[in-house]
Amino acid sequence: MQIAVPKEIREGEKRVALVPDVINKLTRLGLDVVIESGAGTHSQGTDAEYESAGAKIVKGDVLKSADVVLSVQPLTPAQMGTLKKGAITISFLSPTTAVDSIEAAAKAGVTALSLELVPRISRAQSMDALTSQALCAGYRAALVGAELSPRFFPLLMTAAGTVTPAQVLVLGAGVAGLQAIATARRLGAVVSAYDVRPASADEVRSMGAAFIELELEALEGAGGYAREMTEDRAAKQRELLTPYIAKSHVVITTAAVPGRTAPRLMTQAMVDSMEPGTIIVDLAAETGGNVEGSKPGEIVTTSKGVRIWGGKDVPSQLAFHASSLYSRNVVNLLTLLTKPEKDGTPLSFDINFEDEIIAGATLTHNGERRGGNK
Repeated sequence: MQIAVPKEIREGEKRVALVPDVINKLTRLGLDVVIESGAGTHSQGTDAEYESAGAKIVKGDVLKSADVVLSVQPLTPAQMGTLKKGAITISFLSPTTAVDSIEAAAKAGVTALSLELVPRISRAQSMDALTSQALCAGYRAALVGAELSPRFFPLLMTAAGTVTPAQVLVLGAGVAGLQAIATARRLGAVVSAYDVRPASADEVRSMGAAFIELELEALEGAGGYAREMTEDRAAKQRELLTPYIAKSHVVITTAAVPGRTAPRLMTQAMVDSMEPGTIIVDLAAETGGNVEGSKPGEIVTTSKGVRIWGGKDVPSQLAFHASSLYSRNVVNLLTLLTKPEKDGTPLSFDINFEDEIIAGATLTHNGERRGGNK
């Protein structure tokens, strides 16, 4: 059974679906691993390292003969069309933004699994790629804030006088937010955070940050995510948050609702309340933006001198470790699907919909669309 890893072709994507360190986990199962030449270049995985780990390097197409295709971004509709019937793909396959690829997979008789839809249950934690990549994004966000800010993050006692620490505010205390808090704290900033889920308060405080309580209705959603709020509640939240934003030197926004446009946390008026030279890092810029005026992949400077960094391909900016973590998520899911050779029964893959992980993550199978319920 052949596992194929093609080069990522989407502009800005520097991750790879398998790193050399995990190849032996698949070969021990009896699987053959084929890597397109150069697939690991941006994540520091050379062809020689892949070969040494037990993979075969192929120059050119690796899709047509593959039983399983592993990628970060979803295969294009054209790529889906080249796969053999019954092949399996595993990637970030969004039901809302990759509709054409999903339709092409169904038409080709391909079984397509999305790592975005792996249920958030204890048994699936090792397969939770959203979490592993959010970890990378949160770490990167804090570094960007520190790099762009004209201030020191830590308190410094110098012969010339005392340097007061930067005030950092993190909006959204999920995985990315908590990692941003932890990193900003390590850099010495004074950190506060807000989340619509009161249950996040203890986690925020455990990181050494202050939790902002606005006395608003909790919005705890399924799987630990925040659920979408009404516009009236959003307006009240923005009003109550404005004083905290106005006194911050760096604001990092990480709020997201799966499958929907990112919630608007900061209006232009809130941005304008900040001092000149302050920094906003919007990790949700690619999905609509938490901050009015943010643009993916750009730094926008407002008329008031506030700079807004719009995140784009943020985990790819840490391609080495992002790929390493993602690879382990992929291998763990693929291992769940694999039925090893036993008592004369050949090695095979089992798409067992009685398993809630497989049922939740599968979007197409045997020519049909599936719900991919979270």
